[in-house]
Amino acid sequence: MAVVCFMVTMGIYFVATISFLAYLLRRSEALSKVSLGITAAGFVVHTIALVARMFASSAPSPPSVHEALSFFSWMLILVFLAVEFRHRIHVLGSFIVPLALVSLVSAAALPDTVPTLQPVFRTLWLHVTLSMLGTVGFAVAFVAGVMYLIQDRLLKSKRFNVLYAKLPALDFLDHLNQQSIVMGFPLLTLGIVTGAISAEFAKGAYVSWNPEQTWALVTWLFYFVVLLGRLTVGWRAKRAAYLTVIGFAGVILTLVGVVLKSYGTVS
Repeated sequence: MAVVCFMVTMGIYFVATISFLAYLLRRSEALSKVSLGITAAGFVVHTIALVARMFASSAPSPPSVHEALSFFSWMLILVFLAVEFRHRIHVLGSFIVPLALVSLVSAAALPDTVPTLQPVFRTLWLHVTLSMLGTVGFAVAFVAGVMYLIQDRLLKSKRFNVLYAKLPALDFLDHLNQQSIVMGFPLLTLGIVTGAISAEFAKGAYVSWNPEQTWALVTWLFYFVVLLGRLTVGWRAKRAAYLTVIGFAGVILTLVGVVLKSYGTVS
């Protein structure tokens, strides 16, 4: 059942992505409601898939990258629906839903197996969950940064087209960018700490300085500087947008490192 629901979810998110991208080019707001409805239906099926997979597991096991990416996709849609319910920013779905689809397709492309590890299961699950939640925060900050840069360019070039009318005000995007980092950074920090604890139990060392751990620490330090700059120095607007776009590239590199290490060692 979990596999069927997973595949159905991927199909629904694909349709929702096409619908939301079409919404960017059309003035009709009715298309946004259709896109939102499709996304909500996909989220329900996705939830069923995750729950079914959880109950199908007869014994606790280390989370696979496949499961982590699926959870990341689910959390992205959850955050989008929450922001949509509160602020009615329909166009956000045109950026978030495709990102969630890419994550889900990436999960489907990976072997649904668990690498050979020797972790404390509860600690590792906590590490993965917190790290993915932090990554969701940075993903939303990335999307807000991209939307800010697009809107800023449209304003400066005085191209008041359909996309300009749909994008939120620059102040809102700047606020969303900052709040996403403020929420994501503590979660990533806790994820790194729990990961270090898990590594200590499994390998006898908190940090082994392998590529993915190094990139994770570099990414953490980068976002720490960005957050410090935003809260103390007063970094705003375009600088913050560019920095969060660059920072998310570090997040992607860390995930790629985890995938290469995990599935490169599966027998």
